[in-house]
Amino acid sequence: MVNSIGQDTEYTPAPNKHDGFVHVRGANENNLQDVEVRIPRDAIVAFTGVSGSGKSSLAFGTIFAEAQRRFLESVAPYARRLIAQGHTPKVEFISGLPPAVALQQRRGTASSRSTVGTLTTLSNSVRMLFSRAGDYPQGVPRLDSDSFSPNTAVGACPQCHGLGIAHTVTEDSLVPDPSLSIREGAIAAWPGAWQGKNLRDITSHLGHDVDIPFRELPKKVRDWLLFTEEQPVVEVTPERDRVAKPYKGRFWSARRYVLHTVADSKSETMRTKALRFMRSGPCPACSGTGFRPEALAVGFAGLDIAEFNATALDALATVLRPVAENRPAPGGEPAHEVAATIAADLLERIEVLTGLGLGYLSLDRGTPTLSPGEMQRLRIATQLRSGLFGVIYVLDEPSAGLHPADARPLLEVLEALKAGGNSVFVVEHNMDVVGRADWIIDVGPGAGAGGGKVLYSGPVAGLAKVPESVTRRFLEPADAAAPRTPREAEHWLELDGISLHNLADLDASFPLGVLSAVTGVSGSGKSSLVSQALAYGVLDNMRGDGSNGSPDSFESGEGGPDMASDRGTVREVRGAGRIDRIVAMDQKPIGRTPRSNLATYTGLFDAVRRAFADTSLARQRGYGAGRFSFNVAGGRCETCLGEGYLEVELLFLPGSYGPCPECHGSRYNPETLEVTYEGRNIAEILALSVDEAAEFLAGIPAAARSLETLRDVGLGYLSLGQPAPELSGGEAQRIKLATELQRARRGHTLYLLDEPTTGLHPADVQLLLGQLHRLVDESNTVIVVEHHMDVVAAADWVIDLGPDGGDAGGKIVATGTPAQLAAHPKSRTAPYLAKRLGIAGSNRR
Repeated sequence: MVNSIGQDTEYTPAPNKHDGFVHVRGANENNLQDVEVRIPRDAIVAFTGVSGSGKSSLAFGTIFAEAQRRFLESVAPYARRLIAQGHTPKVEFISGLPPAVALQQRRGTASSRSTVGTLTTLSNSVRMLFSRAGDYPQGVPRLDSDSFSPNTAVGACPQCHGLGIAHTVTEDSLVPDPSLSIREGAIAAWPGAWQGKNLRDITSHLGHDVDIPFRELPKKVRDWLLFTEEQPVVEVTPERDRVAKPYKGRFWSARRYVLHTVADSKSETMRTKALRFMRSGPCPACSGTGFRPEALAVGFAGLDIAEFNATALDALATVLRPVAENRPAPGGEPAHEVAATIAADLLERIEVLTGLGLGYLSLDRGTPTLSPGEMQRLRIATQLRSGLFGVIYVLDEPSAGLHPADARPLLEVLEALKAGGNSVFVVEHNMDVVGRADWIIDVGPGAGAGGGKVLYSGPVAGLAKVPESVTRRFLEPADAAAPRTPREAEHWLELDGISLHNLADLDASFPLGVLSAVTGVSGSGKSSLVSQALAYGVLDNMRGDGSNGSPDSFESGEGGPDMASDRGTVREVRGAGRIDRIVAMDQKPIGRTPRSNLATYTGLFDAVRRAFADTSLARQRGYGAGRFSFNVAGGRCETCLGEGYLEVELLFLPGSYGPCPECHGSRYNPETLEVTYEGRNIAEILALSVDEAAEFLAGIPAAARSLETLRDVGLGYLSLGQPAPELSGGEAQRIKLATELQRARRGHTLYLLDEPTTGLHPADVQLLLGQLHRLVDESNTVIVVEHHMDVVAAADWVIDLGPDGGDAGGKIVATGTPAQLAAHPKSRTAPYLAKRLGIAGSNRR
């Protein structure tokens, strides 16, 4: 027979009855090297290895992909067209393979309408609860469930369309300096150049004084100029140009011009400029809830639908429990049967979430604000209640974003999935989770071409006898972190009166010129403090004018600050004047399409293309550096437009992707591929791993520097042409870090990182730490939000938030050096940090 790679193979078909194992043979996906392994079913199996070793290629790229392919083959061809198609894995055969469910690390969806409630489908039951069992005002007819959703036409507030946010303009936003006259540009929201002069001339011809300070105009005149919907047309003779012919000019109020530009302009620059004059805030019609008044008039247990959705899940369970047990709800009558039934179902599902440590979340929490770990735990909770039996759950680092104190509930859920008759395959770096597994498969020994082999498959204890394994030494009790003398700060950054999410009038101080770690249980307010309040509070004070800042001072993977994010408020910031620049390194993708990759983002591809343009053949043919870009016409393959693949549409069958028949996946046309550098063409260069390219491109200094920094942060296994959408959040963040490390230093920079160890093997964490200390040694400040105790132990200063998540958090519990914090009696981080530091008598609770 022929396998999925197209090779002839001979083997004995697997017996109908499996032997309790999934048997994989001849797996060659990505860097896997003809892997054969037997994996037990009905067990928790941990896949380990350094970053890029091939563990995800085995668990997701091979086992899950083959299970998905087999399932889709059983689906009717027409229905298959509607299902996203996976790829056919490169594997000889797999026997004993049941259906599989994959729960991978993904950032929250970008939709502002996606919430915890919609993701878990809890919102459907809540809407039914209010529709069928809500307390209606006397004489008000019963509403259907759609009326309790801000995402439906019958439920959404007509003014803000259910978003709860209104985008408006005010006199202050349109006229930032009312001491100026209209001629001097007081109405800053009007366009510049000729259009602005035109509107000033029209205003003058309408009889308004354009030469006195704007504030001295009568309020009625000011309001008309700024907000009228009228558009009178007048005959205008240009001032100071009496020779010019009169013309008909149409008046535009400042508001009308701004709204028109935002809605209709095809110029991104003009839309961005117009947005500066708009202010976003709670919709006045629905008070920011997104609901219609008739829905808000219905109550349950003393809460309207908006208040119910905004209540933390822990508190909701308290509200629902008496109703589910047919007892009177707080402040209500005894529950009837319908209310009890719906409330019992809601309570059961909410308790799964609270058991996973997510009780601090509310149903209206937007999914874009959730961490990948929170997203995955929400999906795990949904699967736990689904009641599936006999399937394989393939999980990607379910402990990501978890404080060590929150790991135990996760382990209990994994055990519950196993107890339900399922197999749990976990790709994991957290050694506490790995140590609790029934079976371990260690892949390595290195990354990329240096990995791809199964070093060990068996009970966890047996890994200790495998000398090639990098993982084995981290499974043993960790040696105490080497004592280091913390740096001492000469200056501090102080923020007073921080109010955002669960941070209420909080004062916080951060030392400058050192490495600080911000810790705390999930939901304690760490990201709110660092990534939002601190970042924007400092940025505004750096500029000194209260503006939103610019990409010159605030840099991130998206090129600048997210103006739509909730910034919160900070009463006072001191010490920001010592900072020249802020760089926020989050886990957002480095690009949204396959045309963005590691080489293009870091800029090393520019140096490579210039080197190709300098070859004798390229000069002879007149090829410039642009010839070697797959994103522009000239050197790229025009059949696939530089994509490297084509989608094949099949009538009555699902479409499929395949290599471009013209360029065979290289992305370039034949003439471009004839040009070589040291014997390799441009497509072959993109196929190299960072480790391979570091040696091959050593003669190109600019590329060599980029490659060396990528290796320094543990990314040597990635290929130069790795498409951005295929990178994990942790990989994207470390690419940003490597890009920053190779830049010329520009003054004192404040670096903000949110869980940079996500996706990192413990051995790679040590590499990352070296680079963070390098930034500090170059007279910068680094602040990391982190749960990994190796990073916390290596910090100079620690700020611990808590004591719990949600409303029970948002306070600074303890601050100090790692040793000082490890001894704090009320910190939930202290016992784990004390253990890592080898401090006797740690306060375990």
